[in-house]
Amino acid sequence: MYSKTIQFIESLCKESIIPGANYLFFSQGNVVRENTGYKQFLPVKEKATSNVLYDMASLTKVMMTNTVVLKLIEQNQLNIDVPFNTYLPIWHEDKVTLRHLLTHTSAISGYIDNRDELSAEELKEALLMLPVDYKKMGREKKYTDTGTLLIGFMLEEIYRQNVHNIFEKEVLIPLNMVHSGFSKINTSLCAPTEFTKNRGLIKGEVHDPKAYQLKEHCGSAGLFSNIDDSFKFVQMMLNKGRLPNGEVFLEEETVMLLLNDFTPNNDLSRSLGWDLKYHLEKKHPILYHTGYTGTFMLIDIIEQEAFIFLSNRVHPYDNRQDYLRKRDELIEVYQKEQTN
Repeated sequence: MYSKTIQFIESLCKESIIPGANYLFFSQGNVVRENTGYKQFLPVKEKATSNVLYDMASLTKVMMTNTVVLKLIEQNQLNIDVPFNTYLPIWHEDKVTLRHLLTHTSAISGYIDNRDELSAEELKEALLMLPVDYKKMGREKKYTDTGTLLIGFMLEEIYRQNVHNIFEKEVLIPLNMVHSGFSKINTSLCAPTEFTKNRGLIKGEVHDPKAYQLKEHCGSAGLFSNIDDSFKFVQMMLNKGRLPNGEVFLEEETVMLLLNDFTPNNDLSRSLGWDLKYHLEKKHPILYHTGYTGTFMLIDIIEQEAFIFLSNRVHPYDNRQDYLRKRDELIEVYQKEQTN
C-alpha cells in the first residue's frame, strides 16, 4: 500500500530534507504504520523509533483548539457570525467574526514589533490590539497563527482556565491520547527541533516563538504527540465523531459540515480551521493541515482514507523552502496513488 509514497519519504531522509519520520496510512480499514531515518542528529545520532513524540506545531490548531470550538458550537455556546468581541470583550474591534478567524480571512495584520523581546503579558496585549484591513476582510485568505491565538484567549475566557487544561480535559482524555501533552510529557521520547542561537537545541519545548512565550495560554501550537495518538484523533474524524466504543465525541453532522468551504464567499477552500484539498479523481473535499516543524494530516472522510506524516524537518537547522517544495511533491505522489 502506497509504495511510491513510502519510497518518496525514504528519499527525503537520504537527501537530508528531513532527519526521519513516523507516518501512517489508513485505507478502507487497513493500517500501515512505519518509522524511518533518525530521530535526531544532535547532540548524538539516534534512530527514529515507533514511539517518538513530535512537536506538532500548527496541528495543535485543528486537533485541539478547533475541536473544542466545534464542541462549543454544537452546544450553542458559539455563533461563528456574531462579532468576535461578543466572546472576547477585550478584543478591540467589532467587525471580525469567529468565521473570519477560523477561515484565515480576518485580514488582521500579524506583525508585532520586537515580538521576541516581549513578556507573555505584553505579547498578549499586542495581539489584542493588532489592526485589521477591512478592505481585505472576508475577501482574501492569508494563513496566520493570529486568529487561533485569539481563539485560545476566548476559550480561556469561556472556561476560566488555561488552554492546556482545556485541551487535556476536552480532547486528550476523551480520545485516550495518553502519550500526548504540552509540558507534562516524556521529553526523552521527543524529537528535537531547531538548534538556535538563543535557545540552543530545542527539545521537549515548543519550537514556535509565540507559543514558547505564551506557554499554557497558547492555542496555536505546543502539542507533542506520537503517531499512535495522532491516529486516535484521525480515527475519530473518520468515524464521523464517534469513539471506538461508539460514544459520540462530535456529532456526525459537525464532522461532515467540515467538508464545506466556510469562507465568507465560499470560494477560498477553507473550512472551519481546516484547509481543503480535493480528491484528484472524484473531486470531493479532503481535510488537510500542516505544522511548521514538518507535520501534516490528510483525512479523506468520504473514501475512508488518511495519511499522517510526522517529522522534525527543522532539525538541526531550518531549510524551509526545500522542505515545502518536497512536501508538496510528497502529497502529490500520495494523491496519485490514492486514485490507482
